[in-house]
Amino acid sequence: MDFSQINWLAVFVASISSFAIGAIWFGPKTFYPIWIKAQGREVPTNDGKTTGAEMALMFGGAYLGALVQVATLAVILELAKLANPALGGAEGAFLGFVFGVGLGAFASLSHRFFGQANGNPYSALKVWLIEVGQDVVCLTIAGLIIGAWQ
Repeated sequence: MDFSQINWLAVFVASISSFAIGAIWFGPKTFYPIWIKAQGREVPTNDGKTTGAEMALMFGGAYLGALVQVATLAVILELAKLANPALGGAEGAFLGFVFGVGLGAFASLSHRFFGQANGNPYSALKVWLIEVGQDVVCLTIAGLIIGAWQ
């Protein structure tokens, strides 16, 4: 495989889209309050205790995770193009969805069930659905962007 065939600008744009989707998905008016409560935790108030370094680690880590996921998907799509040179946005979105569900989502199911702080499997399922829902949406959109941007 020739990594120079990967459109790295598309990877960058797709990773930014994933980061933005994550910001909206876990926003204070969307899934964040439901997600945090399902973990048996309280929605924290802004107490000013988070340092700049901690914020950089959290947001930098979130972006790095998005970038690695999208770059990996780009490699998979490039390999798929060997079998189907006409691969486009629809096929990219489909493959992003398949890998998001098949590998991304279900790789973490047992971790969530057995790692749930409150020990409630129904809460664990709710937390898992919120978390992996975002991953699946992000990878589907990333696959669309990378597949369409040839």
